[in-house]
Amino acid sequence: MIEAYLGDLRARLDGPASAKRDLLREARDGLNDAADAYREGGWSEQEAQRRAVDDFGPVHLIAQGYQTELGMHSGTRTLWKLILGVPLMQLAWDFARKWTFGDWSQFTTPTPAWYKYIAQFTHGSVFLVPVLGVFALVCMRWLSRRMDGVRLVRTAGVLIGEAVGLNLLSVALLVFATGFIDASRLFLSVPCGILMIVWVVLSVRLALLARRSWRSCATIVA
Repeated sequence: MIEAYLGDLRARLDGPASAKRDLLREARDGLNDAADAYREGGWSEQEAQRRAVDDFGPVHLIAQGYQTELGMHSGTRTLWKLILGVPLMQLAWDFARKWTFGDWSQFTTPTPAWYKYIAQFTHGSVFLVPVLGVFALVCMRWLSRRMDGVRLVRTAGVLIGEAVGLNLLSVALLVFATGFIDASRLFLSVPCGILMIVWVVLSVRLALLARRSWRSCATIVA
């Protein structure tokens, strides 16, 4: 009966595998301890497990609480990747460009005036995105004392989505605008090309993690 309960609980949860595994292990330990206590009190194995499950609570309510924890865990991890990853990628790319390519004046194709606004927006986003990420972390900690789990995860999802969306927009604008002017600028050197690909992959990955946070909200409501 305990394993059936845990199987039902597992099926209702969505989130990082490691965090999900820890929560299920915690639930299993609690259920087994309760069942052991009932067995020592003279109850049969089946009755001991049934009572342990009843004491633990309805699976849909336990799943809602656990899903809130998973949503917050996923959101916090996404924000830290955003806060650290975005500035690191910009610094690494700038260093690789200076080391392997040199000054921007080496370009043979003219740079349109409108492209400078795209570049400024992208460079500004590199600093703004981590600030938004830190702001989201602070808000999540502050709101955790004032909101119920469902509203908190929903709010966190909005904050994460804004930060991740800004990063993805800035990267997409830079890539498409640069490719439109001169695709070779995307690959100034082998290190720059590799870092640009990694940056795009990281941005998409962050967007997928943000989507997982939104999916966690839907799972809680359901």
